Formats: sequence, structure tokens, C-alpha cells
Amino acid sequence: MLVDVVVDDIDVLLERIERGDRRAGDQLLPLVYDELRKLAAWQMARGGPSPTLQPTALVHEAWLRLGGDRQPAWRSRSHFVAAAAQAMRHILIDRARRRRALRHGGGQQRVDVAAVDLEPAAGNDDLLLRVNDGLERLASEDPQKAELVKLRFFAGLTLRDAAQVMEISEPTASRWWAFSRAWLAREIGAG
Repeated sequence: MLVDVVVDDIDVLLERIERGDRRAGDQLLPLVYDELRKLAAWQMARGGPSPTLQPTALVHEAWLRLGGDRQPAWRSRSHFVAAAAQAMRHILIDRARRRRALRHGGGQQRVDVAAVDLEPAAGNDDLLLRVNDGLERLASEDPQKAELVKLRFFAGLTLRDAAQVMEISEPTASRWWAFSRAWLAREIGAG
């Protein structure tokens, strides 16, 4: 994942972007492109094959949503990783909503709580949307735990990588992940 990319180079570019160097944004994409593409490919594999959206397109759309060549002033590498994961999440959620509306006339299906393992079956747009709705409710109550879920569920980071990005200990991340999974299972089941 992005955690494996040369951290010093990314940090230097992010500092240059923060100081207003527009050329640094052009240099950032090639440095993180392969890792973003791996993240997108993983995300696409989880969501099932899409005839209209490929990992490369997801990376490009996320990059554009992040600001394209005019990158905002990122506070840190963690801020950039979280923003990239969030952008991909929004793209996938928007696409799932459009597909569900077309396929099901906008109707929702009941999801079996026992099946909620935060590992949706390929192409299960309904579960993806329900997890997203539950995640928005979790974010209003506990933004840090919601951020961990976004990094794990939508960005595909391991628990160790997510803890590193969030700058928390791995045991803390493990406790937050267990709590968040149970909380979301309850919320998804109540919907």
C-alpha cells in the first residue's frame, strides 16, 4: 500500500505543495501512482468487475477529486492517504448508488446481519451502501473509529498500515476495529 512508498520523497513533495509550489503536485502523482493503482485494483476486486470503471480510471478520478495538478496543502502524508481513500470511497459509493437505482428502481434490500463481516461479496452494492450509511453515522459519533474503518474497508490497508497512517498503536487500532465492526453490524442490521 502507500505505506510502502518512499516516505521521504512524499513528505518533501507535500511540504513543497504546502509552500505553494505547483510543480510539486505534478511530481507527486508519478511517485504515488503505482501504489494508488494497486489500491484501486484491490478496491475494484472487492466490488466485483465493472465494465465501465477500471483501476486506472478510479485512480485518475480520485486524483482529479483531490485537486489534480493543483493539489491542496496536505498537512502530512497521513492526510494525503486518508484523502485518497476518501475520494475512492466516494467514487465507488456514487457508482453503487447509480447502479442500484438502475437495477432495483431505487429499492433497498434487507441484509442478513450475520453476513456482515465488513467483507462484502463481489458486486454487493446494497451492502456497500449500507456500510457507507452506517459509517457516516459512526463518523458523527466517533470520527477516529470511522477513519479507521475507511482506511481498512475502503482503502484496503492492513491493520498495521492503518494504525501507522493514523499515528496510533496497533493494539489501539485492533480495539477500535473490533468495536467498529460490532457497531456497524448492529447499525446495518437495524436499517
